[in-house]
Amino acid sequence: AVHEGQVVSAQELMALLQPLFTQNSRNLVLFLQDRLSIDDFTYFSESYGNKNPFQNEILQSSPSSLVLPAVDCKAARYLLRDFQESGDWKLTNVTNLNISQLEVNASDPNLLVVQLQPLASDLKEISTLEAIAENDKIIGRVTMDLQERGIHFSVIYTAVRPSRISRRTDVVAGLRRQLMAAEEEDSLSYPPLNVTTGNYTCILFYASNFTLKANRSVLVDLTNATFLTQNVDISASECSDSNTTLSLKYTKPVNGISSLEIRFLMTNKFYEVSARKWSTLDSVEIVQDGEKFAKFNVSGISAPAEYSSHCQLVGTSNLYPARLVPSNNEAKNWDVFISELQIQGFNVINNQFSYASDCTGFFTPGIWMGLVTSIILLWILTYGIHMIMQLTTNNRFDDPKGPALSVPQTE
Repeated sequence: AVHEGQVVSAQELMALLQPLFTQNSRNLVLFLQDRLSIDDFTYFSESYGNKNPFQNEILQSSPSSLVLPAVDCKAARYLLRDFQESGDWKLTNVTNLNISQLEVNASDPNLLVVQLQPLASDLKEISTLEAIAENDKIIGRVTMDLQERGIHFSVIYTAVRPSRISRRTDVVAGLRRQLMAAEEEDSLSYPPLNVTTGNYTCILFYASNFTLKANRSVLVDLTNATFLTQNVDISASECSDSNTTLSLKYTKPVNGISSLEIRFLMTNKFYEVSARKWSTLDSVEIVQDGEKFAKFNVSGISAPAEYSSHCQLVGTSNLYPARLVPSNNEAKNWDVFISELQIQGFNVINNQFSYASDCTGFFTPGIWMGLVTSIILLWILTYGIHMIMQLTTNNRFDDPKGPALSVPQTE
């Protein structure tokens, strides 16, 4: 069937995947990426010639295949949940990518979820190309291991959200505000992580990309484990009226790291200048394998106590509006990148984020550039007017019929 130009809905997607529930060997491998679009396959393969990152021939070697150029975001977002609800699948999160040591019982339906590394967040095409190529190698390695073991399986390669959003050009300008609102609503690809005490939610945490890098080389992507599969322990989190700690514990997030804990420490204080309480994210702590302790001081993330805090980019880079400043030597070994961070540790109502106070300052670089340019132009104008006012006209003129006019040097 031809699916070009059609956005497959959730009901249509489950109908197309129905053979996976009826076949004899129900072994399904779900490769999940943070973002992907059908245009990526042609864009990166044509733009870089011999550097085509998609080298796997699993689609051509498969006896049956299905390519869906466009799938509804909600359908792809909750695909894992729908599979769990529609059958008695044995869910296994593959983190170390070593299938040979994984016990797969062919008599039972198995669902293997492989979380691929995220694409580059700095919008550099070369970095994105390398990430896609590495994910392609992971797909080839996992499928090859399963084939060598004689296990019959089906593969789904999809993402949580699209990497390229096509925009309609035939829409009048008056509807642009509504379209932007719809796009912003769709950008929240999964629900936030919530910490409850009793029957009340005391902490809400969301990020579209939550990535760390240890020792400048080991990439640790915690986005899917935190929000999608929620393979994270938050039992050590603490809530109070003045201090809140969000504790995220991960077991074997990547090879070489057996345990990883990340703490977000927030305070709620009364400030006399503003005559109100403000919630502040003071520090972020990283504990690796229970021994290595890294601490970062946070600058620029605060909001009124009734609001939530939102920052577009948070990390260790100097280019980010909200920066994590290392406060000990161990922190210098970590690079942190968090995009679209939204956190609220106080006054959570109805399990929803309150109005967000953005961490972007009032004076952006564009505003500063405009002010400096205006001051320079104003100074040039003032100097020019001052020089024009200093000009004087002659009060004596030479008469060609009379003697020559003599002007002393003093004048």
